[in-house]
Amino acid sequence: MIPSHRNPTHPGEILLEEFLVPLGITQVLLASHIGVPVQRVNELVRGKRGVTPETAWLLSKAFSTTPEFWLNLQATCDLYQSRPQRTIHPLRKVG
Repeated sequence: MIPSHRNPTHPGEILLEEFLVPLGITQVLLASHIGVPVQRVNELVRGKRGVTPETAWLLSKAFSTTPEFWLNLQATCDLYQSRPQRTIHPLRKVG
């Protein structure tokens, strides 16, 4: 469900606050472990980059989660940010 009263939490913030910090893992160590540039992890943590399916797989393997966990966090953010400002009413059956 998309929060209506606040911005959803970016997956990078979840990565930092729920995984890296509690486990004492640095961005450099994570990047090295999953084989991606440190810049990629850093941009994700800072909310400047989204989680791609590839990144979701890598994070799921590193933290024993599922790729769907990471993609659902990203999808929630994307849907919130792209919500149209205008109101669209449901179509009704004609006749």
